[in-house]
Amino acid sequence: MLNVGVLASGRGSNMAAIARALARPGSPARCAVVVSDRPGAPALAAAERMGVPAVAVDSSPHRGADRWEHDRRVAAVLRRHGVTGRGGLVCLAGYMRIVSPRFVRRYKNRIMNIHPALLPAFPGLDAQGQAVEYGARVSGCTVHFVDDGVDTGPVILQAPVAVRGGDTRETLAARILRAEHRAYPRAVEMFARGMLRVSGRRVVVSDAGRSVHAPAKRAAHSSRSSAFWRRRSSVSGACHSGRPMA
Repeated sequence: MLNVGVLASGRGSNMAAIARALARPGSPARCAVVVSDRPGAPALAAAERMGVPAVAVDSSPHRGADRWEHDRRVAAVLRRHGVTGRGGLVCLAGYMRIVSPRFVRRYKNRIMNIHPALLPAFPGLDAQGQAVEYGARVSGCTVHFVDDGVDTGPVILQAPVAVRGGDTRETLAARILRAEHRAYPRAVEMFARGMLRVSGRRVVVSDAGRSVHAPAKRAAHSSRSSAFWRRRSSVSGACHSGRPMA
């Protein structure tokens, strides 16, 4: 069974969505630990209520220091709970620190993040506000692997969300968040079942016993994929490539 560690700085709604999904019977993974850089983060209390170990690794003593000094302590907590660079998965869920290149190398292709926009559009902070200001007709969320850049890693899943005429940053963010709660657990499950492989800038998704290396419309031709897309029509898988947000 895959051990998943979730790093969160805030309320932890994506953490909770992942933990609930992994607690279901037959899940190929479990939420092994939740780590926060903020000792008072609501995500820690939420994890404890769900029976998930919760650990605070305060970033304030290392403020201004090399990022690895903090990440090294986080990695030690992850290892103690079985989340390793060879057999674990790290999920950034509202984690407000940019992880160090050394941490990324230690967990190469084993760190996921979710961003509230359809990358590469609207990277960085306030993606929902950017979409509204720009006049975009469609936004959404992107689950991607983390690399050394910010919001630049290979895309795993994308879920489109329509931008309505009267939308504000807050109303759009609320609808995107609901899509995030579906997309992130699905991406974790796909990883745990061995369905994902990174090839350069692309994520190859193996489905129904074959490799799918194409946009979601073609992938949906398999009966298994078609059933999935009918059930979760709001989540679209991207078998092509594309920080910390949730």
